[in-house]
Amino acid sequence: MQNRSLFDYFIILLKGMAMGASDVVPGVSGGTIAFISGIYEELIDSISAIDFSLFGVFKNQGIKGVWKKVNGTFLLTLLLGIGISILSLAKVLSWLLEHQPILLWSFFFGLVLASIWFVGKQVKDWNFKTILALLGGAVVAYFITKIQPLTGANPSALYLILSGALAISAMILPGISGAFILVLLGVYHVVLNAVHQRDLVTIALIGLGAVIGLLSFSRVLKYIFVHFREMTLAVLTGFIIGALNKIWPWKEVLETIYIGDKQLVIKERSVLPFQYSGDNQLWPALGLALLGFAVILILEKWGQRQS
Repeated sequence: MQNRSLFDYFIILLKGMAMGASDVVPGVSGGTIAFISGIYEELIDSISAIDFSLFGVFKNQGIKGVWKKVNGTFLLTLLLGIGISILSLAKVLSWLLEHQPILLWSFFFGLVLASIWFVGKQVKDWNFKTILALLGGAVVAYFITKIQPLTGANPSALYLILSGALAISAMILPGISGAFILVLLGVYHVVLNAVHQRDLVTIALIGLGAVIGLLSFSRVLKYIFVHFREMTLAVLTGFIIGALNKIWPWKEVLETIYIGDKQLVIKERSVLPFQYSGDNQLWPALGLALLGFAVILILEKWGQRQS
């Protein structure tokens, strides 16, 4: 656990808010935000420290020892930022997603495009194996974005738990959006309705799955980061490249369904700006994409200066 000032924790709070805001949008990964903001590996280490050994730590060192082992102040600050963002910025982002999708996706596209360069340069040895890993990650992520979402009846309790586990596992992977996984599984609208209607049972089932997925998948990630760091970073870079298809700003909707009074897009394809049937908002979109790209560059320069 690092020694940090109050200002350091304020910055972590802001990073948590950025993660929370991105996780609401189907297509943008909170894991990507964690990676480019320099807290990804610490986050994985902190989560993976939560295991049954904590009972022994509590017995010998008390709650203070447990708090230190799991990097409690860091996790609590980050979760607080995510929570603040979901409760406040989520409504704004949902409105933008509905009324100004091209401009919102353009900003995120620029941000994620810059993050490809940021994550990719962490690979110190580009060779045949790492390039193959990158291509494999890109192909897998691309085909995930092309899967048609499931639709149908109300999901069972077990299905909600499984959905929560899969979504949180994707959420901590740079490049793959947890919200998009919920869309693919056909429960994104169920989760949104549960939050709006304070359906505590559904929220608890999704939350239980999220806890199970988080505690198990974080250990897998920690292991492969320790033993296969170069390959892992190459695959994650590929994931982000493949996921660009999902956040491309100009889309042609091919098929939609209504769930209650909500219209849900279940099939769409990316088109070039001049092929877009509506107002392509080309220049504002390009400006916001450049702004998103610049944000990553500024964050990186700031991080280097801090180091």
